[in-house]
Amino acid sequence: MIALVTGGSGCGKSTWAERFIRRFPGPRFYIATMQVVDDECRQRVERHRLQRAHLGFETLELPTDIGSAQVLPGSTALLECLPTLMANEMFGGDPERVLPGIARLMEKCENLVVVTNDVFSDGLRYDPETAEYIRKLAAANRWLAKRADLVVEVVFSIPVAVKGAIA
Repeated sequence: MIALVTGGSGCGKSTWAERFIRRFPGPRFYIATMQVVDDECRQRVERHRLQRAHLGFETLELPTDIGSAQVLPGSTALLECLPTLMANEMFGGDPERVLPGIARLMEKCENLVVVTNDVFSDGLRYDPETAEYIRKLAAANRWLAKRADLVVEVVFSIPVAVKGAIA
């Protein structure tokens, strides 16, 4: 099963995805993409580790090259989050490996849940570099949504099925 979970900033999508993925038997992997660049990032990563310590995940920290994730065949994985992964690859990695890397995860995992953001509806005009990032992220979201069994938009912590059904 492949699920794509989207929503605006702070809407509760990550918390919902963490709860949703626990319905699948283990082993479960949490693939964290945040790149630690300063003390604020370190504190945020530590806070997130503590928040999910009791949830039964093995955490893999991969800010780039998601296809190298050492997940067990037939396992369940939560990729948190696609926008951060795309930014890391675009601004210091190789954005061309994002979708092939996710495809490798799809092949390895029995269940894959990917968290993404809705960054496309503000109507603002951005500098060319940011506009290219938004374009690539939108393309990745479309690619994933097409392949997903379930697409959920979380609005004010309420999951709304856009494709498939939340069982």
